Amino acid sequence: MMIPWKELQQKDGGELDALLRTWKNELRALRFSVAQGQLKNVRAIRVLRTQIAQTLTLIQQKKSIV
Repeated sequence: MMIPWKELQQKDGGELDALLRTWKNELRALRFSVAQGQLKNVRAIRVLRTQIAQTLTLIQQKKSIV
């Protein structure tokens, strides 16, 4: 689930946007699972939020360079 920072840096804007959409949908599904009491590993939400934040940071950095 967690992609290393170096691999994220090598991806272009389109790939980052696609990953971001996928992770946001996963986060939404995990939140529903927690609300229904189905998810036992709530740490997965924290890991996913961290990954989303890193991706957003990288997208902003790439926009500011161009």
